[in-house]
Amino acid sequence: FPTFFSQLPDPAIEDQGKDYIRPILNKYAALCVRCPNYGTRTNTVVLIDSEGCVTFTERNMINADVNQWKTSTYEFKLHS
Repeated sequence: FPTFFSQLPDPAIEDQGKDYIRPILNKYAALCVRCPNYGTRTNTVVLIDSEGCVTFTERNMINADVNQWKTSTYEFKLHS
């Protein structure tokens, strides 16, 4: 490999903008976001075991009401 690959990520630019972007990531990359006029309305989890069995679970907010949620779960097996 060329030598520039051994220098990635570049420490000189790795922290660039961290003071600006960290607060944004902490606020909007949370598991459940709650802000005026913005927030989490759906949560999705996909689990796949070593035998190819998939469990797909999704939770959706109903009518933009944080107290009303509908959960749907689907299970299936991947074809090999």
